[in-house]
Amino acid sequence: MTLIGLPGLPVRIQTYLDAHTRHDVPTAADCFAPVPVVTDDGRTHHGRDAVRAWLDRTSTEYTYTTTPLTAVQHDGRRWTVTQRLEGDFPGGTVDLAHAFTLDDDGHITELTITACM
Repeated sequence: MTLIGLPGLPVRIQTYLDAHTRHDVPTAADCFAPVPVVTDDGRTHHGRDAVRAWLDRTSTEYTYTTTPLTAVQHDGRRWTVTQRLEGDFPGGTVDLAHAFTLDDDGHITELTITACM
């Protein structure tokens, strides 16, 4: 699956989003730099093992669909992608902003996920 309507995303952001939607943890994990930091749902996960554990949990915790809404490039290394999730989690629908920071090789070094208000 490819996120239709969000052209121009860096390869690893696109690959991560597609893999996460498919619950493909190995492919999603490979998009991260050696020492990534992910902040989601009030928790921060440092390092590849912690990020992989987070991916394992979030890929199976709920069933949901995603709809891409926007992608904004802030500079060469920082992007924000907003997606709508609809599923069996509390509240049923939420728009989430995914703020990515990339390293020189295009790997994800930081990802912060927050609910849009």
